[in-house]
Amino acid sequence: MLFKLISLDIDGTLTDSRKQITANTRNKLIKFQKSGGTVVLASGRPPESIKPYADRLRLNEFGGYIIAYNGGCILEGRTGQVLFCRHFPKEILPELYAAIQPYPVGIGTYRDGTMLAGHQVNRYTEQAARINGLTLQLTKDFPLAVNFDIMKCLLQGEPAVISELEPVLKARFGDKLEIFTSEPYFLELVPKGIDKAVALDRLLHRLAIRTDECIAFGDGSNDIPMLRYAGLGIAMSNAADAVKQAADYVTASNDEDGIARLLTRMGRSVFPSLAML
Repeated sequence: MLFKLISLDIDGTLTDSRKQITANTRNKLIKFQKSGGTVVLASGRPPESIKPYADRLRLNEFGGYIIAYNGGCILEGRTGQVLFCRHFPKEILPELYAAIQPYPVGIGTYRDGTMLAGHQVNRYTEQAARINGLTLQLTKDFPLAVNFDIMKCLLQGEPAVISELEPVLKARFGDKLEIFTSEPYFLELVPKGIDKAVALDRLLHRLAIRTDECIAFGDGSNDIPMLRYAGLGIAMSNAADAVKQAADYVTASNDEDGIARLLTRMGRSVFPSLAML
């Protein structure tokens, strides 16, 4: 079996603890593309925050793809063309905003290199903006300020608060939204039916690549659908237990070149030419 596509989460998977792609991981993924393979970056980040990593892996040269907003948007790495997009149902924002009022959490969304944030902005709000390389813009009335199309909302708060709030919001908005944690302090809200697996399935059909010809790497709970969907789902050793249980295999951590190690071990199933190993 020759694998033709590798789908990668970014934070905690592709990047190490310093948010960098190690030289070894980068080289292996470039060799995979040179051998004819396709690389996909699948993240909860907005496209502008994914693009620097896509450029470092030369997706603009080899023709890889970007899955942004946890599956809400698919773009070509070479041209930036949007292949798929589904907007967040803005009409529920006032009700959603009212529902979080008793909780010490921030709420945010994205537009043109900016993270628009409101309610109780906290250190995790600032961390979200910093990780994504976005300018933080504060607003006193979040629903009123969101007068443009958005892809997702992100709630930020202490892990204990997020774990308490998640089932409350699922009970109230679960028929309209997918609600899940990407980190213990981040609660993601995207349109119903959107996740990385659905987006990857859409892309594979477009590329005429079979599911069993796809490898997926991840570490977060939002990666679980993608790991289960792919022909080979790989969890990083730094992943939570639930993610590891959903995977077919667990590789070394993101700080130990887990991706590069696994690809080397797989040999000709990802690198047809031994010279590329």
